[in-house]
Amino acid sequence: MVRIAVVDYDMGNLHSACKGLENAGATPEITDSPQVIHDADAVVLPGVGSFDPAVQHLRSRHLVEPIQDAIASGKPFLGICLGLQILFDRSEEGTEPGLGIVPGVVRRFTHEPDITIPHMGWNALQLTQPELALWQNLPDPAWMYFVHSYYVDPADASVNAATVTHGSQTVTAAIARDNLMAVQFHPEKSADGGLKILSNFVALAEKSALATAG
Repeated sequence: MVRIAVVDYDMGNLHSACKGLENAGATPEITDSPQVIHDADAVVLPGVGSFDPAVQHLRSRHLVEPIQDAIASGKPFLGICLGLQILFDRSEEGTEPGLGIVPGVVRRFTHEPDITIPHMGWNALQLTQPELALWQNLPDPAWMYFVHSYYVDPADASVNAATVTHGSQTVTAAIARDNLMAVQFHPEKSADGGLKILSNFVALAEKSALATAG
């Protein structure tokens, strides 16, 4: 059973993410310990809420460097929802600098007559990195559950792994760069498709752990 550190920084219900990882065959551990994050086979950074409190909590718990180190180490890393947004340089939602791991800005949806903000509910992914390991054997179309008013706008569009369209606005739904993956939707709330994504992530963690052990 691979060990997956689920980073705890008081921003959201971590137990639903853990349940999804357990169902996918992993042993998740909710933690704010740099050592546990360092020792884990893979790391998940979930989160719901607002940008500024999130980065403030990470800094107050001295978790920024362990997150940066985990990504730099090459082990599989998955950000979920707010855990995607705080990887960026800054957000239109607040004034705090983000972690700056992925160059770009978090932007608010533009108001349109016939759309609701937040973007809430089921929407189909448009895969822009279809060969990504995270996407393998997904249903087509892959419907995922979203709850967000803000979306990431990467400086380098090649990191986009999937997009989603809300009204006339097509925005980033997921990014991927080497071992770093992050999604705007909630895989743990996205039924069989979301569980498949978590299962694919656990498989990546198993492969990484075997390579490290070897």
